Amino acid sequence: MDMQSPDRIAQPQERDVAAASDDVAVPAADGPGEVGELVAVAKPLGSRAPEFVKSSRPLHLGWQVGVFLVGLLVVVTGVILLPLPGPGWLVIFAGMAIWGTEFVWAQLVLRWTKRKVAEAARRALDPKVRRRNIALTSVGGVICAVLLSVYLWKFGIAMPWSIED
Repeated sequence: MDMQSPDRIAQPQERDVAAASDDVAVPAADGPGEVGELVAVAKPLGSRAPEFVKSSRPLHLGWQVGVFLVGLLVVVTGVILLPLPGPGWLVIFAGMAIWGTEFVWAQLVLRWTKRKVAEAARRALDPKVRRRNIALTSVGGVICAVLLSVYLWKFGIAMPWSIED
């Protein structure tokens, strides 16, 4: 049996640290009586249905069908909201969260999504990236201001549909 060293056990994997908010952080011991850094431990995958529902196979199957249909309704609503004004992606992820209460594949998709969002947030807070984004936004703002000035100089304050040649 291969034993891992305490240093290896105390070092969390990167994907575990960036895991979702539904994960639990537990202290990792460096040795007997010592407390090390916090290590993220993912909640177990699987159904979160009440025990009385899980105890009966037909009831659990009905529960899964109900959860699937409610999640499907929410996801379809989110897809409809994508081109319309409204929080389309937020509603889609809410539907995925509903599915995630019962289905392992949805839980894995949600963990992957949360990990990617956490990585993107970490990258966005990098000072180099922030300076680049501020510079690009400033250049874009100057270009828009110049184009607006040229439009107003040439046509004045006139709506595009009332401009004559």
